[in-house]
Amino acid sequence: MTAPAPPPRPLSLGVIFLTLLIDLIGFSIIFPLGPDLVEYYLRIDGRSGILGWLLSQSEAVAAALGRDHAFAAVLFGGLLTSFYAILQFVFAPFWGALSDRRGRRGVLRITVAGTAAGYLVWFVSGSFWLFVVSRIVSGAFSGNLSVATAAVADVTTRQERSRAMGIVGAAFGLGLVTGPVLGAASAQLNLLLRHPSLERFGINPFSVPALVSLLLCVVNLVWINRSFRETLPESARTGAREARLRNPIRAILNLRNPDVRRANVVAFVYSLAFVAMETSLTFMAAERFGYTAGQNGILLGFLGVCSIVTQGFIVRMLLKKADEIRVLSGGLVSTGVGLLIVGLGHRPWMMYLGLAFVAMGSGLVNPSTTGLISLYSSQDEQGRVLGIFRSLGSLSRAITPMLAGAVFFILGSKCVFVGAAALSAAALALSRRLPKPIR
Repeated sequence: MTAPAPPPRPLSLGVIFLTLLIDLIGFSIIFPLGPDLVEYYLRIDGRSGILGWLLSQSEAVAAALGRDHAFAAVLFGGLLTSFYAILQFVFAPFWGALSDRRGRRGVLRITVAGTAAGYLVWFVSGSFWLFVVSRIVSGAFSGNLSVATAAVADVTTRQERSRAMGIVGAAFGLGLVTGPVLGAASAQLNLLLRHPSLERFGINPFSVPALVSLLLCVVNLVWINRSFRETLPESARTGAREARLRNPIRAILNLRNPDVRRANVVAFVYSLAFVAMETSLTFMAAERFGYTAGQNGILLGFLGVCSIVTQGFIVRMLLKKADEIRVLSGGLVSTGVGLLIVGLGHRPWMMYLGLAFVAMGSGLVNPSTTGLISLYSSQDEQGRVLGIFRSLGSLSRAITPMLAGAVFFILGSKCVFVGAAALSAAALALSRRLPKPIR
């Protein structure tokens, strides 16, 4: 008699970590290229068409505020960032809900393949129109993070859920440190210098970073096909509602569980504070301390390393001894204190000290809020609810860069950081109403 086949081993968190890491490195390669991208497409497409119109609107706003052309460039860069984030805001709940109905592995393959298609268009974006198309495609398929986070919820018990969410934060931190460095390095390789004839095929000075992102997507697809086993069994999909693209605002307001709604509001308000800091930090360092691009790179690297250490190690140890609510409160306090030190400090070492507090706070807040939202939700709606959570984070990234940039250039950097600290305090006050999750 043939022995029954052993049950498949549960998917390890290491597999999910690597899936997220590869995706986030490719996603963040474009981060340091923004100003050079704008300059290139202005030179190629001139000041006509959509690019010229967008820049003229930015310059009109800058002139109305009594600011120079540099402010217009900041506004334009913020506009491009906001455009991509809005697409994430719209589509993240859809991909999350679809993964509740169809399974995580298949949806991950679709989103990674769609993102690869966006990078392929970027590779041949010899015009600004094609570059915009590449951002539309990549933004529409950017559901990987919410789906992979739901997979973490699938393979962990309620007792270890929030600690395991720290691995998502660690992958996020490491990816966002590695990606920009890789993007800056690969941008030094311009294919047109050796093969100028390639320009007629759409090859541009940023084709190599696009190619690196594309290859990372291909590696991720191979990795998912070979190592990422399905985490959501058929029996767990029966309760999921049919996925369709809904109004994301309505989806947020229609969350049935009030605790999930409150936790999302806390996370959203905190994200406004963190993104305001993130958007303004390098401008503040340049203005206040004369930091160069290289020094700012070291500064961002320090922030990322602190975040990785906190989310990868410290938060997991804390959550063994304290519940999510206490860890969340500690993180919000740490962030608020750090933002005040950065905003009011007049020495570089004070800025680094404040950033250490901010990174510590972020490392405590993000896994705690993700874990709470997951624990407050039923098993058959993890993808949808976590998709909404990620969607709100994208909304904060859509609206905050423009607002923080305007406040920075009109009222000064201190106002940005003190205002961000006030938002962190508001999130702390809102978190007091959150109940302890049932284990």
